Amino acid sequence: MKNITGRAATLSAIVVAAFLPAGKSASAQSAASSSAGTPANSASARREADVSTADSIIGALYGAISGPAGKKREWDRFRALFLPEARLIVARARRDSAGQVSPLVMTVDEYVAGSGDLEAQGFFEREATHVSETFGAITHRFSTYESRGRANDLKPFARGINSIQLLNDGRRWWIVTVFWDSERPGTSIPERYLPRSP
Repeated sequence: MKNITGRAATLSAIVVAAFLPAGKSASAQSAASSSAGTPANSASARREADVSTADSIIGALYGAISGPAGKKREWDRFRALFLPEARLIVARARRDSAGQVSPLVMTVDEYVAGSGDLEAQGFFEREATHVSETFGAITHRFSTYESRGRANDLKPFARGINSIQLLNDGRRWWIVTVFWDSERPGTSIPERYLPRSP
């Protein structure tokens, strides 16, 4: 996910989002009703496909926030992936205190409100590899991400790990939490979470 510490183009927008009033939006209420058994926007075959497997919901998560400059992001699609009470949390390294980190906790709507720069500037994020653990209805996915300004850029400008909690309610998958941190000096992704060389 886009990060406060590693992605300068989006710093101010997300900081502002942290101070927006929280509360359930109409989209959140729609998602709440879907938890009773009707997938969000059930008329859309793609929306249903988005939440049919753990892999598909992760793919939809990255796909919804990615796109070239000037393209409106698929925020309704994005919202439909999450439980109404879901949270997105970024671990921010403080500039004035070496080694100290503070979390910024956002609702889905707060994240969307602070993401205008994603549309103004090109931004593509993908899962490079992942490690998953599942028990019963819950899955935890350590998703190593790569962020690029353009889809065909050879080198990402940022890498990190999205720690994603998923719920399978028996009818569909939901994102419960996305908690992420980016690589920075002194904090590198361990080899076991990097793609294996062919």
